[in-house]
Amino acid sequence: MAKEGISVSIQTVYNIINVDESGELRCHRRHPDFRRRPKVEHKPTKATNIPNRTSIYDRPAEADSKRFSDFEMDLIVDAYGHAILVLLERMTGIVMMEKLPYGKRVKPLSKAVVRMLYAYRKYLKTITTDNGSEFAAHLDITAGLRIKGLDDVTVYFADSYCSWQKGTVENVNKLISQYIPQKSQIFGKESVGLGEKCRFVSIFYTYIDK
Repeated sequence: MAKEGISVSIQTVYNIINVDESGELRCHRRHPDFRRRPKVEHKPTKATNIPNRTSIYDRPAEADSKRFSDFEMDLIVDAYGHAILVLLERMTGIVMMEKLPYGKRVKPLSKAVVRMLYAYRKYLKTITTDNGSEFAAHLDITAGLRIKGLDDVTVYFADSYCSWQKGTVENVNKLISQYIPQKSQIFGKESVGLGEKCRFVSIFYTYIDK
């Protein structure tokens, strides 16, 4: 089509899929049941469950996938309260995952984040996440990654019900969930082979702009 001078936008393709009443086209999508929700205007969230919360509106514009060192953070939680911590670097798409033996407990989670990012703390700029109470110890993350003489790594919080504000890690979570269904028990017998499944969606390497 391109050789014939015809171009079709991505949105046009999705519109054709969504109006197909037979569902035949939708079944070939990676996420067959997903429908894009229209974005509506939201007022900045003032979450009371996050002490000293820093809003995403205070995040520098450079953090919008334009440089290495800006991360998004989220949890995948199974039906039994167990959790996988997911960290994603916005520019390169690096994904780091770790099973959390203490589930959504605040202090162990913050320690896990520091441990996973500690080797890169010299280059880190920002971390963006949602308003889940499990991220309430964000100041511990900032303190754990602090290097004297460098700017602190600030954790920024998206608005409530605005998942697109950290859409990259949300999309990765959907991919992960295809291999680790949320109804399965992450830490039980059904989690055998989890390492192999994680390896498919995880990339561990260091990107340093020298």
